[in-house]
Amino acid sequence: MLINELSIKVRYQETDMMGVVYHANYLVWFEMGRTALIEDLGFHYHEIEKEGVFSPVVDVKATYKQPVRYGDDIAVKTWVKEYDGLRVTYGYEVTHTDGQIAVEGETKHVIVKQDSFRPVSIRRSFPDWHKAYLKAIGG
Repeated sequence: MLINELSIKVRYQETDMMGVVYHANYLVWFEMGRTALIEDLGFHYHEIEKEGVFSPVVDVKATYKQPVRYGDDIAVKTWVKEYDGLRVTYGYEVTHTDGQIAVEGETKHVIVKQDSFRPVSIRRSFPDWHKAYLKAIGG
């Protein structure tokens, strides 16, 4: 299984009044990790979008286990958790430098046509991308 690990130093503007990372910022970090993983697979979103498709989030989950604070060094680990030729689910772990998991999450995506938002089969329309996903999950 291919896992991307992205290092982040938490910035002050990412925290709330309690001094911990505001919960929505984890979704930004998930996006950063997913983009980096897709680049590891040999693709770039801006190039994929030139093909007339988008990859919207259709479901998101996050479980908060430990706080992350301003100045912390963390890692966002991202991998392809599930893939069926149409839908792809990415898994995420945000970890402290000591390995403690701060947040676990996942996002589920489909590929849709830009003009109609109708789903597109990755397996049929993007065979190279399909093969890369299968390889990423060890299939």
